[in-house]
Amino acid sequence: MSAQSRHAFSDLGTVAYCPRQLYYHRQHDTDRETPPEVEARRELAFRYPEFLRPFEDSDPLLDCPIALSPTQYRTNLSCASERLDCWGALRRPAERDVLLEGKECRGIAHKILDLDSPVPSLVFTGAPPDRGVWQPHSVRAVAAAKALAWERSSPVERAFVEYAAHGVIREVTLTTRRKAMYREAIDAIEAIDGPPARVDNDAKCEPCEYRSECGVETRSLRSLLGLG
Repeated sequence: MSAQSRHAFSDLGTVAYCPRQLYYHRQHDTDRETPPEVEARRELAFRYPEFLRPFEDSDPLLDCPIALSPTQYRTNLSCASERLDCWGALRRPAERDVLLEGKECRGIAHKILDLDSPVPSLVFTGAPPDRGVWQPHSVRAVAAAKALAWERSSPVERAFVEYAAHGVIREVTLTTRRKAMYREAIDAIEAIDGPPARVDNDAKCEPCEYRSECGVETRSLRSLLGLG
């Protein structure tokens, strides 16, 4: 498989969320350049030592684009530092913003951690779920781990997902279930040759920029009438 035909981590995440959304994205060739506000939040993941360091005057978090109060944010980071065995590597990654070229997929790992073997970490700027990570993020984390393993010829059995604006860090182990979700995403991308079926969860449609074109409101009305 050539580099051009490898699937982007972002496409895998999108298709895991909604295959139809990826279809419309490709139809419109939507620009995915990272907005400045997202870059600013992502940068928080590289400032953890600063945020946990004692301060005398102004709290550095007061001027940062965090989604919580400085106290709660710092509490989350402190919990992560006590819970994770790789806290030092997360604070000071061996590499950052590395393009990984795997057998099936390619994309950016925001951090490469130098542990017993290299481990990728991906940084997201939205809110985390109460437990674990969102499915699209899980799929992207598995993709990054597989791409890193392929590129470095070294087994990678875990990855990390960082919700930078919330100070929350979650470990993603490559379980059989997560690998199956990754495989389903690969298969879903390669099966797209027209509009895929609409998702059953209409809540996913609320923030989608293609909602009106997708016709989800018509589908919902038919469902309410027992016709869909």
